[in-house]
Amino acid sequence: MSSADENEKTVEAARAEARLKERISGIKRKLIVLSGKGGVGKSTVAANLALSLARSGLAVGLLDIDMHRPTIPVMLGLTGAELSQTEGAINPARVGDLKVMSLGLLLADRDQAVVWRGPLKHSAIRQLVSDVAWGELDFLVIDSPPGTGDEALSAVQLLGGADGAIIVTTPQQVAVADVRRCITFCRMLSLPVVGVVENMSGFVCPHCGRRVDIFKSGGGREMAENMGVPFITSVPLDPAVVEAADEGRPLMDVACDGAAGRAFAEVAQKVKMLMDDAKASGSERTGTTMKIAVPVSGRQVSAHFGHADKFEFLEVDADRGEIVAQHGEEAPPHQPGLLPEWLKERGADVVFAGGMGQRAVNLLAEKGIRVVTGISGTSAEGAVKAYLEGNLESGENICDH
Repeated sequence: MSSADENEKTVEAARAEARLKERISGIKRKLIVLSGKGGVGKSTVAANLALSLARSGLAVGLLDIDMHRPTIPVMLGLTGAELSQTEGAINPARVGDLKVMSLGLLLADRDQAVVWRGPLKHSAIRQLVSDVAWGELDFLVIDSPPGTGDEALSAVQLLGGADGAIIVTTPQQVAVADVRRCITFCRMLSLPVVGVVENMSGFVCPHCGRRVDIFKSGGGREMAENMGVPFITSVPLDPAVVEAADEGRPLMDVACDGAAGRAFAEVAQKVKMLMDDAKASGSERTGTTMKIAVPVSGRQVSAHFGHADKFEFLEVDADRGEIVAQHGEEAPPHQPGLLPEWLKERGADVVFAGGMGQRAVNLLAEKGIRVVTGISGTSAEGAVKAYLEGNLESGENICDH
C-alpha cells in the first residue's frame, strides 16, 4: 500500500470516528438488553420496553444488533420497509415515534443467512450507530443476541460504555444459571445492571382466571437477590404477545391493557425510575471517568479481596484510555462488612480482585460498586492498563472462602 493510500485510509478512519462520537453525543442513555440464553423473550422485552418508553413521551431509539436472527423488523411490522437517506445518513424506520434500526432492514431477503466473524460484526454495529440519523434521544435501547459474545461486547465498547443493562430470564433454573454469567459479564465491563426481568412467569387462563406456573416462578427474583441486583418485575405468558409478534403489530398498540401489556408498561416505568435514582445518587455512569480499586499483596493483585496489604486507587478516563491519577492506602482491619463501606467512602466505582466471596460481591453491589474477579499475575497498574486496552484477562473467581 502506497503512502497516499495509507493517508487516505487514516483520514477516513478519523472521519468515521468523528461520526460515531457525534451520533453518541446526542444519546442521553444507552440501555442494552441481554439474556444468558435464547428463547427467553429478550427481543419481545426490548421491543415493548422501547415502545413503552416512547409512548410515555420520551425520544427513544431501538437498535437490533443480532446479526444472525434480526427479529425486531418482523415483530414490529417493518419487514420490507424502505429506508431513506438525509445528507448521507440513513433515516431509521419508525413505529409511531419510536426510531428503529436493524440489519434485518438492510438485507434484500429476510431469509438471507449472515455468516460473519467478530471483526465484521464489530464493523456492522459501528455503522448501525454512526451511519444512522438517530438525532437527539433520551434512550437508545439495544437488543443484543443471546449470550455474552462479540455483539454485546462491541456495543458496549463502541458506545463508550452503555449506561445500564436489562437482563431477561425465565423462571426455570437452566435459564437463571445462564443469567448469572450475564451479570458477571456486566461487572467485567463495569456495566451497571439496572435490573432483571422474569419473562414467561406464569399463565393466567383468560376463561377461568386460574394461574398456572408452567415454567415455575420466582427464580429470577431469587437470583437477583442472591447476585445483589434489582428485580424489576415478572411478565406473564400471554397469547396476545405471540399474536401481536406474528402479525407484526406492536403489543402496546393491540393489547396494552392485557396482562403482558401492563407488565411491560411497569418495566418501562421502573427502568426509568431506577436509572433516575442511580443518577440522583451518583452511581450512574457519568462520562468516561471512573475510579478502580485494586487490592494488592506485595506488588501483585491480591488473590483474596479481604486479606490484602493495601488498596491501589486508579482514576481512569476510559475515552482517552488513560490513568489520570493513582494513590495507595493501607487496607483497613479485616472485619466482616467493613470494606464495602470503606471503598464507597473513597469513591470506588469498580473493584478488580483475584477472588472474592459471594457475600462481599453482594455487599459491594448494594453500594453501587461493580466487581471483576479472577485477575492474577499482574500489578494493579498492569490490570487497569490491560482493561483500558481491551485486553484484560480474567479467569475463575479464585477465592476459596
